[in-house]
Amino acid sequence: MPTGVAIRDVRSQLFDAAERVLLRDGAAALTSRAVTTEAGCAKGVLHRHFADFDAFLAELVLDRVGRVAERADALRAVAGSGSVVGHLTRALTDLFTPVAVAMVGLITFRDGLRARLRAAGQRGIPVLTQATAMIVEYLGAERESGRIAADADVDTLALSLIGTGHLLFAGDDGTPRAQAVRRIVASVVSGALTEPE
Repeated sequence: MPTGVAIRDVRSQLFDAAERVLLRDGAAALTSRAVTTEAGCAKGVLHRHFADFDAFLAELVLDRVGRVAERADALRAVAGSGSVVGHLTRALTDLFTPVAVAMVGLITFRDGLRARLRAAGQRGIPVLTQATAMIVEYLGAERESGRIAADADVDTLALSLIGTGHLLFAGDDGTPRAQAVRRIVASVVSGALTEPE
């Protein structure tokens, strides 16, 4: 892009470009040059908006973590209705997009990024940490509605679902069949359901 041409919504354009590079070429190929080339802008554009590349990546992760919060609100809203297994299956399928799975890999790959995220108050592995909290909240709401047993350990159930879900979606081509996701969800929560589904 020629110098002096205004770019609309620079952050969004750069974030989208970073996701494309990450998905296509992997975490090792994600550089400021790769991102700005993908976005079709000069390298200086990224550095005018972010202190350095790890600051850019931290903002990208935090932006995407915010999307998990939106999903959490929607999941909590359906507690007490429909199928618990169905809701959890959809939540995991919606959560573990190829970008989210790649983002987890990126976080574990870059020490500087993890340091920035910790400095921003993030604990554990962002995306997975927020996803676990989302499932804990949902299962807690279902426990309050009486559809999950009062003595169910929702923290352990959530960790089991997120850990297993991540492994399932990170394997092979990253697109497990809906039946496989549903089977795992049913297996994990079946002992906690007050009525079989």
